[in-house]
Amino acid sequence: MSTNRETPPPAAGRAGMKKELPEQFKAYRHVWVFIELERGQVHPVSFELLGEGRKLADKLGVQLAGVVLGPPGEATWFAIAEAFAYGADLAYIVETPLLTDYRNEPFTKALTDLVVTHKPEILLLGATTLGRDLAGSVATTLLTGLTADCTELDVDADGSLAATRPTFGGSLLCTIYTLNCRPQMATVRPRVMAMPQRGNNQVGRVIQHKVPMVEEEIVTKVLGFMSDGQSAKANLAYADVVVAGGLGLGAAENLKLVKNLARAIGADYGCSRPLVQKGWMPADRQIGQTGKTIRPKLYIAAGISGAIQHRVGVEGADLIVAINTDGNAPIFDFAHLGAVTDAIRFLPSLTELFTNRLSPHSRDKLAN
Repeated sequence: MSTNRETPPPAAGRAGMKKELPEQFKAYRHVWVFIELERGQVHPVSFELLGEGRKLADKLGVQLAGVVLGPPGEATWFAIAEAFAYGADLAYIVETPLLTDYRNEPFTKALTDLVVTHKPEILLLGATTLGRDLAGSVATTLLTGLTADCTELDVDADGSLAATRPTFGGSLLCTIYTLNCRPQMATVRPRVMAMPQRGNNQVGRVIQHKVPMVEEEIVTKVLGFMSDGQSAKANLAYADVVVAGGLGLGAAENLKLVKNLARAIGADYGCSRPLVQKGWMPADRQIGQTGKTIRPKLYIAAGISGAIQHRVGVEGADLIVAINTDGNAPIFDFAHLGAVTDAIRFLPSLTELFTNRLSPHSRDKLAN
């Protein structure tokens, strides 16, 4: 007896999608990095993205450009000079008093107008508070795709941007493509990418762009500026030495063991996501994809299992030391050194050892 079966349809996915760009997007070329300038200061993530953008531009055989939106003055032109120092081939600038303070409407109009006029194929922004707001608005206006909080960027064989990010609560990594729209946009959090070497060249081709805007047409008004009252918050992203605790510590009171070790070696301290969810530590101390991404010279993880969302937040560290009772914990797959032992008993001994061996001057040297 024979059975007739229908041939199943081809599997959905990138392989079955049309890779040929619509005609109107074929003129889009070059890699752009948005240089985040706020109140005269360039956010370091901009330089990190220039380093990554340089790799993408070289693979594609195109130019790397820095994009600066800001008010007339020295700070705006200093940002351009720094973009050249960190590898940009050219720079685009929109210079107007309307861009003195960040407001979504004028910044979106300026960046969108630049893109429509000069047509980049890739546009990268930092996943900061400002960058996230601007990226989403620009992508929506341009009707293009945006991959947020990427941990890896690459270019595949047909020249498409391959943007990788965690998904499903950090349990999986997925690579996302924007096949039929341009520009291909992505945001990357601070400290995810390595800081490139700063060069000595601070000059290059600058393209000045005028955008017709008047203050009367902008809905949002800046009435004044107040500095962040929470400036005492942890700045884990830029700490050179970090000690963190996880659920393996068993109880909130045992976090003092992490803090004591951090104090002994001149480090900052943090925790994994479950401890914030339990209320044991504030959110600004959380390390991982949904918290802070760090790139310290030394990272000590005590009682942390090392789930993927934590891994992507710490794997840029120069040296990772893991302490866990479970020898099969995922953290041992990417730690450089590991101790299979109880962190509650081990941390006090480690703290005492460092306290006896390190002078205050030595602790400074460890951090530097």
